[in-house]
Amino acid sequence: MTSSSTTLSLVDTDPAELAVDAVVIGVHSQTTGPDATSGPAGTLLLADGAESIAAAFDGKLTETLALLGATGGPGEVIKLATLGTVTAPLVVAVGLGPEPTGAAPGPETLRRAAGAAVRALAGAPRVALSLPLPDDADAPAALRAVAEGALLGGYRFAGYKTKPQPTRREPVAEVLIAVPDAADQAARAEVDRAAVVAGAVRTTRDWVNTAPNELRPPAFAEAVATAARAAGLDVEVLDEAELRAGGYGGITAVGQGSEAPPRLVKLTWTPEGETNGKRVALVGKGITFDTGGISIKSAQGMWEMKSDMAGAAAVGATMLAIAALKPSVTVTGYLPMAENMPSGTSYRPGDVVTMFNGKRVEVLNTDAEGRMILGDAMARACADGTDYLFETSTLTGGQVVALGKRIAGVMGTPELCERVREAGDAVGEPAWPMPLPDDVRKGMDSDVADISQVNAGMDRAGHMLQGGVFLREFVTDGVAWAHIDIAGPSYHVGEPTGYWTKGGTGVPVRTLLQLVEDVAAHG
Repeated sequence: MTSSSTTLSLVDTDPAELAVDAVVIGVHSQTTGPDATSGPAGTLLLADGAESIAAAFDGKLTETLALLGATGGPGEVIKLATLGTVTAPLVVAVGLGPEPTGAAPGPETLRRAAGAAVRALAGAPRVALSLPLPDDADAPAALRAVAEGALLGGYRFAGYKTKPQPTRREPVAEVLIAVPDAADQAARAEVDRAAVVAGAVRTTRDWVNTAPNELRPPAFAEAVATAARAAGLDVEVLDEAELRAGGYGGITAVGQGSEAPPRLVKLTWTPEGETNGKRVALVGKGITFDTGGISIKSAQGMWEMKSDMAGAAAVGATMLAIAALKPSVTVTGYLPMAENMPSGTSYRPGDVVTMFNGKRVEVLNTDAEGRMILGDAMARACADGTDYLFETSTLTGGQVVALGKRIAGVMGTPELCERVREAGDAVGEPAWPMPLPDDVRKGMDSDVADISQVNAGMDRAGHMLQGGVFLREFVTDGVAWAHIDIAGPSYHVGEPTGYWTKGGTGVPVRTLLQLVEDVAAHG
């Protein structure tokens, strides 16, 4: 099942004269009190880009919007029939929050505003966005943010309904972004890039939102491999026999309880021409459904475990975007896939599993399965050779407890963790570095093996850190690495907000792409 798509283009026509179904403008809330230029506290302020629309309303636009309940709060959407004052039949004001001091709104504010507006305008085939864009060095990032927000806010998973839904309005088909010069090549390049990036995020969302009975490991591997081959990537898929023969004990142990056998998908991008010689490995957790295995989860909320492959979905889609963006650095993606099910063939608490790198792991909880398949994939990435290893996974509930549903946890090489944090901040996917304390590792000592997968006392304290400590055991000395725990940010169960819709979010595709491009540019 795939989502419908939205097309983007640039336009430099006066927004008041555009032949579209709706024109979106930005409004700020005024909270700083009266002064000579801004008016009394509590009034609305029109953002740059709304001048011609305001003129058409004879200066009464903010007054009319306020009567409709507009406050300018972030993400607020207010619709106003124009009654012929401008060409478009509808003006839509989207809140941008308080007016920034001496600057245009930040990229994430614009991204969320564009997403909220385009989502609210479902049913309108053609929409124009006339949002404030700076005219300085920040202009490319702002334009990219508006374009990404529009494409992601308009996302809707196709779903499985068998009957037409009378109240279900189709997403906006075409979005025009108002800019000073629609022919500017740099601006067009930003929009083209945004389309590639947003396309990767939408693909991730599609895979995450697919029903788990339709995306078991063999089917997921085939879907990724088919898309990757079409994109021009080199593809290797290991089946259960090859995994067993190759010594991938973690992947085979987790997958042996399901009738749908495990897979390991390897995708490689090799650039043409000169590079800086650096190599990047991306690893993503692909548990297509997680019951917990023998250590079975409670039934409440278990349906969300269809999203336990969000890391692998993000890595696979990121690799598709890399093939389109063509960064000058070699990138390899590793997607270990398994279904964690309880059965007579399941792996058990008490088992000792020999991993790809030869380390032996004592299993204490079969619900700590993600780290088992990731350990094998990370060890394989290091064996193949890499300079940087970025791994992402819905690994622990401890991430949600510690950092909530929006901020990912990052563990690993301190310098690389900081690089992840900076990349996340740049693209609107926040992440926060966390420690890997020695006492956490000591609590995972095993009497019978090299390490246990969790704290020997089954202690939940430092749960997120236990995952990072375990994964460190499978990274070769000298390889800079970062583990990005996206248990919270990868799946949104609340009401749509900004450019997030319900279901898969696509986190951290944009962070991974930012990191790859940063390595290509700076090593």
